[in-house]
Amino acid sequence: MPRYTPEQLARRNASVWTTVQAILAPIQFVMFLAGLTVTYLYQYGIGIENFAWVTFFVALKTFMLILIFVTGGFFEQEVFGKFAFAPEFFWEDFGSSIAMVVHIAYFVLFFMGANETVLIWTALGAYLSYLINAAQFVVRLLLEKRNERKLKAGEAI
Repeated sequence: MPRYTPEQLARRNASVWTTVQAILAPIQFVMFLAGLTVTYLYQYGIGIENFAWVTFFVALKTFMLILIFVTGGFFEQEVFGKFAFAPEFFWEDFGSSIAMVVHIAYFVLFFMGANETVLIWTALGAYLSYLINAAQFVVRLLLEKRNERKLKAGEAI
């Protein structure tokens, strides 16, 4: 089922926020990989001995997650007329919200004085929540592109 009406598709293609999202998404993915790697290396004592690096990368990833959610809200406002949780993007926004809650939970636990083991598992949970949500976005994007190709092929006939 296509997500966009022809009018929404035209707004999406003309929106600066589409470009912003296309730039921020791969940056966020690189930060995810870096954070996951640093957390793994710290956990297994491979070259990273300072736990502050784990927290630093969770902070970077959290910042990117919030930035991409806010700019995605501008995108949704422009294309669908609703800042967040437009029906066409409900599950993506829901998944992003869960990922943000888990990322922010890391800092709540950090400031409450949780031990490193709890924080590492929370960081890994945050990264997993992001990964599941990112996979959802990619699957939907691929399905949308397939539908757009079908529409163009049908129009050309």
